Amino acid sequence: MVVLLAVILVILIRGKHMKAGPAIVAVLFGFFLASSSIAPDVNRFLNSLADTIAGIKL
Repeated sequence: MVVLLAVILVILIRGKHMKAGPAIVAVLFGFFLASSSIAPDVNRFLNSLADTIAGIKL
């Protein structure tokens, strides 16, 4: 999951959709969020969301 988010961030920066400043803020936000008490809840939510998307039959 982290690698996917890193790839998306790099694509946004290289495609000029996000400047370096906001990218640094996004990375720092993620870093501090990961060390907070809400991190397990966010992780469960994102895993649940990924499972739901993966389970969609087209």
